[in-house]
Amino acid sequence: MRAKFPTTVHLFFFRGDEILLLRRFNTGYRDGEYSVPAGHLDGGETVMAAAAREAGEEVGVRIDPSALSFSSVMHRNEGEERIDFFVHVRAWEGELFNAEPDKCDELRWTHVDALPPNIIPYVRRAIENHQGGVRFDEFGW
Repeated sequence: MRAKFPTTVHLFFFRGDEILLLRRFNTGYRDGEYSVPAGHLDGGETVMAAAAREAGEEVGVRIDPSALSFSSVMHRNEGEERIDFFVHVRAWEGELFNAEPDKCDELRWTHVDALPPNIIPYVRRAIENHQGGVRFDEFGW
């Protein structure tokens, strides 16, 4: 049997030593916890194209896919298997804002060494991986 599971892309926006976090709201998954802008890949799109699309949908900015760089990939199991790609956003056009207030109730910049306690655990690990240069991880097994 071949594996078939969701693939997600997460975006790391940095401003100096701070990373952009959003607090999930009204989604049914880890509401009240912090994550980074993210979304599922649609069929027929690349990881970097999905990242650029999600940036517009979630935080209202435009990103040229050439302004994205690979950070890491995680094979995750939290009741179901997933593949998560994490990308570093090096540049964007426009002002960041909460473009999905029905799914997010706060955007905030947080120092990477002072992440809130209620950040989603695998997202915390991915940020730590980014800081440490870890390019592949398995989580929740």
